[in-house]
Amino acid sequence: MRKTILVALAILVYVSSSAQVFYKEIASSRLNSERKLKIKLPKDYDPKADEKYPVIIVFDGDYLFEPVAGQVDFQTYFDDMPSSIVVGIMQGENRFYDAYFDPATGLPTESGLRFHDFVSDELLPYIDKNYNTSKFRVAVGHDRMGNFINSYLYKENLVFQAYVCISPDFVGSLNNFISKRLALYKDDIFYYLATAEKDIPAIRESIISTDTQIAAVKNQNLTYYFDDFENDTHYTLVTGAISRSFDKIFNIYNPLREKELEEKVLPYEGTLDQFLTDRYKRIEKLFGIKQEISEEELEKVAKVAEQREDFESLYKLGKLANKIHPETLLGTYYLAQSAEQLGKTKKAKKLYESALVLNDALNIDKDYIATKIEELAVSLVDVDDEDLEELEEEDDNENE
Repeated sequence: MRKTILVALAILVYVSSSAQVFYKEIASSRLNSERKLKIKLPKDYDPKADEKYPVIIVFDGDYLFEPVAGQVDFQTYFDDMPSSIVVGIMQGENRFYDAYFDPATGLPTESGLRFHDFVSDELLPYIDKNYNTSKFRVAVGHDRMGNFINSYLYKENLVFQAYVCISPDFVGSLNNFISKRLALYKDDIFYYLATAEKDIPAIRESIISTDTQIAAVKNQNLTYYFDDFENDTHYTLVTGAISRSFDKIFNIYNPLREKELEEKVLPYEGTLDQFLTDRYKRIEKLFGIKQEISEEELEKVAKVAEQREDFESLYKLGKLANKIHPETLLGTYYLAQSAEQLGKTKKAKKLYESALVLNDALNIDKDYIATKIEELAVSLVDVDDEDLEELEEEDDNENE
């Protein structure tokens, strides 16, 4: 029921923005013909702006474009993935020839090889030339084309950084070599594979065998996900697989979730300010999108620092917050909190007092800061003024 509702919402969002969808024809010397494309640009796309967008290439665009475009609209509406350019390749009666393969290797040959080269050598350069694209490209294929997109793993340079193989009809020996190719990459690569309980038996058996091989690959640059949908068929699994694949591939784009906090932030070796800055640098490197670390993200990581009793991380998060959000009291609050936890009560009180001239943070206001100052004032009643001199000397040393 939940999946039905999500699909309905995705279609509704897609329909409401369908005015952004248009057809283009591209002349191809590889195919010696023209090929029709269906293109959907992001809602607020501005060709003159500097913003860059990931590109999602949809094979079998005749029937797969709308589900993909609808899901992209749905997930970008809730900011679960970056706005993206969706390009559907209309294959129609050419589909058999586009996917023509060597029966022994499963790799494209003759007309299939020409179509392969059309995509990599003509279509992608055309999209890059005419639209504001980032370097991150996703290939989406189902059935025969789910098998076909794996041929791009054999190019020397990565054409696609992410592969969504939905119930691929693996042929020849291709599936036995996918894991070997994925083990070689020294740059980030994402691979998603899906089958279903009621999938075509031969296809399902091959996919499950391939999953076992890929799951054994040890390559820190590979991000691999596999889904086996209950009760779905070779065709009904498509919408769920599209949703799940985008959710997984663009997971790092999402705000920090509980699972990532527990599995990656809590055991992180190093100060947590570095985890945050590295995470956002990776987002920029992958998707070409420069984002500012939000107060909400800083608060989540600061709570983990407290949990770890990692007051060095708390101090450095304060420095980072002051750099990114200098107008709010968040950074100064973390600096004061770190000092307080380390027993530097005078210093903490002085920092809390300095925070009163700044704007409230997302979940911390001046009333709370005033309460903290009153609490520390009580604990400092019997402290003599020599400590204040030491504090001022310590502050001077830190600022040098």
